[in-house]
Amino acid sequence: MHYFLLSLLLLLLLLLLPLSISSLTELPALMAMKASLDPQNQFLTSWTPHADPCGGAFEGVVCNEQGRVTNISLQGKGLWGQIPPAVGGLRNLTGLYLHFNALNGKIPKQIAALNQLADLYLNVNNLSGAIPREIGKMPNLQVLQLCYNKLTGGIPTELGQLKRLSVLAVQSNQLMGAIPASLGELGMLTRLDLSFNSFFGPIPAKLADASMLEVLDVRSNTLSGNIPPALKRLNEGFQYKNNPNLCGVGFSGLEPCTATARNPNMPQPFEPNNFSGKGLPDSSTAKEIPETANIHSNCSQTHCSEASNSPEIGLVFGVIGVVVALTVSGLFLFSWYRRQKQKIGSTFDSSDSRLSTDQAKEVHKKSVSPLINLEYSNGWDPLARGSSGYSQEVLESFMINLEEVERATQSFSEVNLLRKGNFSAIYKGILRDGSVVTINCISKTSCKPDEAEFLKGLKILTSLKHENLVRLRGFCRSKGRGEWFLIYDFIPNESLLQYLDIKDGSAEALEWSTRVSIINGIAKGIGYLHGNEGNKPAIVHQTISAEKVLIDSHYNPLLSESGLHKLLADDIVFSMLKPSAAMGYLAPEYTTTGRFTSKSDIYAFGMIVFQLLCGKRKITQVTRQGAEAGRFEDFIDANLEGKFSESEASKLGRLALLCTHESPIYRPPIENVVKELSEFNCT
Repeated sequence: MHYFLLSLLLLLLLLLLPLSISSLTELPALMAMKASLDPQNQFLTSWTPHADPCGGAFEGVVCNEQGRVTNISLQGKGLWGQIPPAVGGLRNLTGLYLHFNALNGKIPKQIAALNQLADLYLNVNNLSGAIPREIGKMPNLQVLQLCYNKLTGGIPTELGQLKRLSVLAVQSNQLMGAIPASLGELGMLTRLDLSFNSFFGPIPAKLADASMLEVLDVRSNTLSGNIPPALKRLNEGFQYKNNPNLCGVGFSGLEPCTATARNPNMPQPFEPNNFSGKGLPDSSTAKEIPETANIHSNCSQTHCSEASNSPEIGLVFGVIGVVVALTVSGLFLFSWYRRQKQKIGSTFDSSDSRLSTDQAKEVHKKSVSPLINLEYSNGWDPLARGSSGYSQEVLESFMINLEEVERATQSFSEVNLLRKGNFSAIYKGILRDGSVVTINCISKTSCKPDEAEFLKGLKILTSLKHENLVRLRGFCRSKGRGEWFLIYDFIPNESLLQYLDIKDGSAEALEWSTRVSIINGIAKGIGYLHGNEGNKPAIVHQTISAEKVLIDSHYNPLLSESGLHKLLADDIVFSMLKPSAAMGYLAPEYTTTGRFTSKSDIYAFGMIVFQLLCGKRKITQVTRQGAEAGRFEDFIDANLEGKFSESEASKLGRLALLCTHESPIYRPPIENVVKELSEFNCT
């Protein structure tokens, strides 16, 4: 009998041994990643050298049945280090999700060793340097998200070899050069976003060959020439605004091309990356060659005549080299100048690397406002009569003059400064009638560049009137200062955040009935935004969080920044998502669709319900499991000391779970939520 038990034990050990060895062989690569991504061991504390990576201890790590790491999900974790070359050692990875962090440095070329990788999400970080051309050798890559970083250089032509790629997003970087025609060879590509960079030259006609393409966004570049007519099939999926030198027939807002416009059938500008091949110089010094230029040779590799090296050809290439050098230099200077202009009017946040602390202090000495002065350019003046075709009677009733704003804030005194964000500065002020207000100062460069769109957004803001929304009192525009001022009612108790994570009696915990009332009020505010009431269209808030829920003196919740995204430029709106993602408010489907819906607002609402129930900012798996199993000790705030309604707690726990369901189709519409909450006795 003993021999039988011993044999059985040995058999079990033999079965488990391959799994342990497999996972432990990847441990050095994982620990190297931790050391580089999280240098001070602040966020990846569960990654230890004495644990099995596939045993469930490593946060964000998923393994397959063979004990190999196949998925690393560390989005929104606050990581601020660099991506190490060691990542290339995890050869079985199919998904790498490092987005919504503050990672810096270059993307290591060793990442191309991940032959099984399908999803690579590095967006919304501070990554710099060039896009490694080696990425073009990743045969299974389907999604490449690099947007909202500080990447430079161009798009490698090698990316045209990614035959399975469906999404390529590089918007809001510092990329320049021509758009590679090789991207038109991506037969599976559905979305290509190149917006808010410095790409120049024409849109390659070959892009229209990408048969699966549904979205092509090239806004806010310096593109020129005739738009390929075949791109009309994309309809609204083709975005091309803020490229003044584009032309074409049948595209809204564009003039037909003149005789001097670039012929789309002519060779494209030089590709942004160097070309190297057999018999040519090393890639670091080789000249850039236009991909679409047809260079024919009448000689073979072994029987070339010396005529090919004639002085005439040398002269031609010499002239071309000079022209290219001058063109690139000019474009570099133009790009630098444009980016300097874009910096003007930015606010000074310690997290914003655009201006140093010393620069901010110097500018503040020269200007009454913490925002740099600038004049409006290109005639951008949305409130000029007749400039946009909109009636301004309603808007004029909201206008407040600059003198009133300066008086209210005591000339933007530091004493009245409440906080600075990455696109605005917020002051407390007192108007002439004695009412206390909050004044949000927004630089013109942070606003939508299109006058009609900006004015449309402004009209939406003035139409919002609900007891659970912060009321817009008025607005002011200063052409000379290059700023807009939005004046809101002042809310004395600040945000919901101050009522979360209360310890040691540092603040008074909210009573149960107050929490339920706040949840109900937030739901009503969202319901108003999502509905079509009066002259207001349905609005998705996009950035709902505990920080955006203000609490008045009667503990009535008011949603702030409702509709604000309608005024702001796309890159500013996207930067506002970083804190939402880091705190878990961002719906999971956004990372794949890049779109907001009413269901993404419902997800954020569900997270706030969880926060009010447990009294904590961070929602853990224990909290969710407690709500699912009805274990009040796991999801109800201990500060309540048992003073809560168990029936209501159970209902709210189930509601929070439903609202934060992984799939948006299972999340209830807000009208159903409001109806269910109205049945609670204490509301």
